[in-house]
Amino acid sequence: MDFILDYYNYWACILIMLIGLYGVMAKSNLVKKILALGIFQTGILVFYISIGKVEGGTGPVRAAGENVVYSNPLPHALMLTAIVVGVATMAVGLAIVINIRQTYGTADELDIEAIEHERGD
Repeated sequence: MDFILDYYNYWACILIMLIGLYGVMAKSNLVKKILALGIFQTGILVFYISIGKVEGGTGPVRAAGENVVYSNPLPHALMLTAIVVGVATMAVGLAIVINIRQTYGTADELDIEAIEHERGD
């Protein structure tokens, strides 16, 4: 039980990622799939941010003393970049879904496959 309690942040990340993965695999609506990918990405971001935290660490600013433990700022900076890229990618994906909805009249993956099958493409 101590193993679970000691690493609760990793278990939370895994749970968030599994919820996102379930959404991508189980839903046929394209908007729901994109939102599920956003949830999956959130789990990954939380995981990397939690890796960057060092127990007892301080910010990477020069402090008085010889035995000072610093937290690594690199994962946090990279995740800020990943958030921006993720939001931009989600916006492009949603724009594509809007175009698909205007073309086929639906955003459901199964309905689009049925329409394509009827057309003979």
